[in-house]
Amino acid sequence: MRLEKKAATLLGLAALLFLSAVPAGGREKFVTMRGREFVAPDGRVLLLRGINLGNWLLPEGYMFKFKSANSPQRIGVVLNQLVGDTQARRFWRAYLDHYVTADDIRFIKRAGFNSVRVPFSYRLFVTEGEPRRLEGVGYEMLDRVVGWCRKEGLYVVLDMHGAPGGQTGDNIDDSWGYPFLFESPESQQLTIDIWRKLAARYAREPAVVGYDLLNEPIAHYFDAAHFNPKLEPLYKRIVAAVREVDKNHVIFLGGAQWNTNFKVFGPPFDPKLAYTFHKYWMEVKQEAVQEYVDFSAKYGVPLYMGESGENTDEWIASFRTLLERNNVGWCFWPYKKLDATSCVASINKPADWDAVAAFADHPRTTYEDVRKNRPPKERIDRALADYLEGIKFKNCRVNEGYLKALGLAAGH
Repeated sequence: MRLEKKAATLLGLAALLFLSAVPAGGREKFVTMRGREFVAPDGRVLLLRGINLGNWLLPEGYMFKFKSANSPQRIGVVLNQLVGDTQARRFWRAYLDHYVTADDIRFIKRAGFNSVRVPFSYRLFVTEGEPRRLEGVGYEMLDRVVGWCRKEGLYVVLDMHGAPGGQTGDNIDDSWGYPFLFESPESQQLTIDIWRKLAARYAREPAVVGYDLLNEPIAHYFDAAHFNPKLEPLYKRIVAAVREVDKNHVIFLGGAQWNTNFKVFGPPFDPKLAYTFHKYWMEVKQEAVQEYVDFSAKYGVPLYMGESGENTDEWIASFRTLLERNNVGWCFWPYKKLDATSCVASINKPADWDAVAAFADHPRTTYEDVRKNRPPKERIDRALADYLEGIKFKNCRVNEGYLKALGLAAGH
């Protein structure tokens, strides 16, 4: 009898612990899924309306007005050649600290968005050299933005934009021009290890919707017959690692060929999988999204349009309307960039920035090229200082037309 009473007491305590972890009314603490829809913790259907924090944790050259220096590695070389590696490190630390801040997140919420997608490079989460340790400034940066979003009531999708070895094979993943990820067991294991650590870190974080495992894998100019069959098996390995530490969050799978090809997928292999596609520069009509809508209907899973934009306000408004008509949540691109209208916040171009951009675009294959084309130091220093001041939200210009195209802008 004593054993029975003890067992009953333990069961009662376990039940109390379980109930204390579930909000009143039996609701979950996390965004989850119900058929083809995302569901907020309060039980209501959630249509994600977000903006990508691109260029922050993985810089892209075109957002600096650079042409050939189009990846983080190449942008880094430009900065080192301009000011040396010591000053360049100071620049990048200030850049990380000021490009996205609590002020930006507060504005995003007040503008009417309900979520952000945070693209990041794996390089911020591991050390160089052997053995590679899972350490780096990236963890601090993600903790910051997730904390700000929690405070403001915004949801977060974490996006590995650049994976070890490169999942795309272009500047956007900061690779060496080839999707080596799919041919390197070491790169695959590092990808798995980073995601496992991030999932463990945010397993109990309700502000996080989930994890977008690989951005735009396998560019169209690589051998699809060779690479495409490798994608879903790698996804399964990453998902298995995530589920070792986190069964709460949604996992987003992007199709091959820039997130456009869902033919690489079989039936969902996890109960909390959502599927994400990207679409740029196409004619806005139902046919542009029909194959994804059909996939969603076939398997009863939610869709997420994780990237689009870089177009006119009229085009963006039209595509956003089409997505909402099909009950597809969206996240347009990007939040902030230099001297542009196709974004939410435009950074005013420094007076001396053209000299920096001209140097970046000049041939720099020899030391003589670098010496001959480097602008005067005072112009470089002024341009970089003005840029770092200009990226602060208080100094940016808000593109009201872009916000209105997204059906937002009220109340900011």
